[in-house]
Amino acid sequence: MKLLLAGLFVFISISGHAQLMSEEKKDEKSSKLIGTITPQFNPSPKELVLGKILKQYLTVYHYLKKPIDDDLSELAFKLYLERLDYGKQFLIQDDVDKLKKYKELMDDEFETGNLEIIAVSDGILKERIAMVKKHVLKFLDSDINYDGKEKYETDPKKREYVDSLKELKKRWDKSLTYETLLQYLELKDEQEEEFNPKKKDDKKKKKKVAKKDKKKEKVKKLSDKELKAKAREKVKKRYVKVFKRLEEEKRDDRLDKFYNSITRVFDPHTHYLMPEEKEDFDIDMKGKLQGIGALLREEGSFIKVERIIPGSASWKGKELEAGDIILAVGQADGEPVDIVDMSIRDAVKLIRGEKGTEVRLTVKKQSGDKEVISIIRDVVVLEESYVKGAKLQLKGKDFKVGYINVPKFYRDFDDENARNCSDDVKKELIKFKEDSKVKGIILDLRGNGGGALKDAAVMSGLFIEEGPIVQVKDSRGQKEKYEDDDEEVYNSQPLIVLVDRFSASASEIVAAAMQDYGRAVIVGSSKKTHGKGTVQAIIDNIGKRVGVSGVGDLGAIKITIQMFFRVNGGSTQFKGVVPDIILPDQYEYFESGEESLDHAIPYQTVKAVKYEKWDKNLHLGKLRKNSEGRVKDNKFFKKIKESVKFYSQRKEDTERVLNMKEMISFKEETKKKAEEFKIDEEIGTFSVETHFKKRDDVEKERAKEFEESLGKDPVLEESLYIMQDMIKNS
Repeated sequence: MKLLLAGLFVFISISGHAQLMSEEKKDEKSSKLIGTITPQFNPSPKELVLGKILKQYLTVYHYLKKPIDDDLSELAFKLYLERLDYGKQFLIQDDVDKLKKYKELMDDEFETGNLEIIAVSDGILKERIAMVKKHVLKFLDSDINYDGKEKYETDPKKREYVDSLKELKKRWDKSLTYETLLQYLELKDEQEEEFNPKKKDDKKKKKKVAKKDKKKEKVKKLSDKELKAKAREKVKKRYVKVFKRLEEEKRDDRLDKFYNSITRVFDPHTHYLMPEEKEDFDIDMKGKLQGIGALLREEGSFIKVERIIPGSASWKGKELEAGDIILAVGQADGEPVDIVDMSIRDAVKLIRGEKGTEVRLTVKKQSGDKEVISIIRDVVVLEESYVKGAKLQLKGKDFKVGYINVPKFYRDFDDENARNCSDDVKKELIKFKEDSKVKGIILDLRGNGGGALKDAAVMSGLFIEEGPIVQVKDSRGQKEKYEDDDEEVYNSQPLIVLVDRFSASASEIVAAAMQDYGRAVIVGSSKKTHGKGTVQAIIDNIGKRVGVSGVGDLGAIKITIQMFFRVNGGSTQFKGVVPDIILPDQYEYFESGEESLDHAIPYQTVKAVKYEKWDKNLHLGKLRKNSEGRVKDNKFFKKIKESVKFYSQRKEDTERVLNMKEMISFKEETKKKAEEFKIDEEIGTFSVETHFKKRDDVEKERAKEFEESLGKDPVLEESLYIMQDMIKNS
């Protein structure tokens, strides 16, 4: 998107900065004096202009054109408090009352860059964090009573700010008791598995032990007292790291809390992106990055390799393995940097790099040996982001169904020759055309949160002759249509589009268009899709675009600029797409969808546009009736319905009694139910033939994982039966 900001003038003043005043640490008795001396924020040149620039973009380009005034400031203040202390574990009511001074000033500080609210809240939090840290570490050094009857509220939304530091410490006592109790029960289960021969043998069968691993020393069975002490120690180590992070929070993190409290009042999808966040966004959209190809996770003070991405530089090198702990990162011949206790975000910054450059990882293997592994970075293709195809066949039937999974609508706008989801879907359709036994198509958009709007229109056009796909309206009320002007139909066979509650944005455009044209049967494992009917633009280099230089990279803004509408005039905003056939939803108890988000843009309609419906009758009433009969008797859907009933009740029950016996009972019931509800067996009524060429180990592994996931999917099974009925009717 090209943005012309001619005539917009940014006034920059860098003189007269107030010096940041440090406040002496007070003891508990005098802690209520916090805020009587107001510390002042010392803005950098970057911060003096950033708010002004963001304000220009928001007020000129946002779909709603909200004024940034006192009313918006009050709403932003509420969001800011949530971002400061979502769990209500650091601030007390007196602190909140002091911060209320800024409730109507956030709009002013946003523009001036003199973010006094950050200085004040930072001063309060630093003292509270220091006090809480001291209390937490002391509490975890002593025995904990697990025989009480006190209750702990696990849902932060149901908590209120406490009135005193004494109550705050009490809340932490309950929280720590709860966490150590859970940790103790986990350690106890692990020990029982270790010393139970049958469980241990079962576990060994599932786990491949590396050849290099040495024989582990015999594990000593811990007493109950030792297990409890170990549980406290593990929780303590975790909190030492948490407090270290809090104490070392960067200025940019604090700025992010403030600026995005303002942007989120415009709508939930408008967001200021720091430079590193923009990089992550680009990776998500393109489905590729440059690096080593290892999925990492934090484990205590360490960064651990969770998985090696097949086909990546790490996979080709065969030296880095899942389970390895990365201790240090060096660039080529440079001095290695210790990453123990470093955040995963900062560690990833060191590990990622341009294709062809060398990174040296000092790792601790599972055997205990230390090694230095050299990896030449390469392009990492995140295959799980890309379109995948398969041919499905009900047992005993002589026809096949082409299956296309679209995880997201990806497109690299910087490279016209790069992969995009529309071309990939077209390729799959061409493959299906070559097989005379393929009689229908299933397009799976479940879990697809959207992506490039262009591809929603192009992909829809693959299934119809021509016509409008979606209408788009901007903040000035001007409308335009995205149309399919390619008369070729790449597949005219019966079509099912699969959706769920997580299908959003571009996914909803495709589903809505196919529904309005009568081209497909929309089958949903939920009562409706997510309900996101807005369009965002990513504007990067926001400083340079308005002629501001010399302040470094200011990042980007993702901003809602338009709203899209169905060809029938309705919107998917809030209401989503209601499936023609609704199947049981295993996540029905989840609070999700656009209507659950604060400050979501309300539902709107526009005038319908002219379009010609598909000329074949789908016989929806008959299809729905047949499906309902099968679902009623399906053992897998019965499990889903039972699980929804159980977890819906559990969702409301968020208080936990801090008692060993009651917690064991609660945990055992949860574990038992989880096993009952698990669908981990092959359904067995249909076969799967993937389109992977299986030329090498990478392709074989991907094909195996994909086939197994499809074979355990009851929604896919029922979709095949619906398709069978559609083929009979066609």
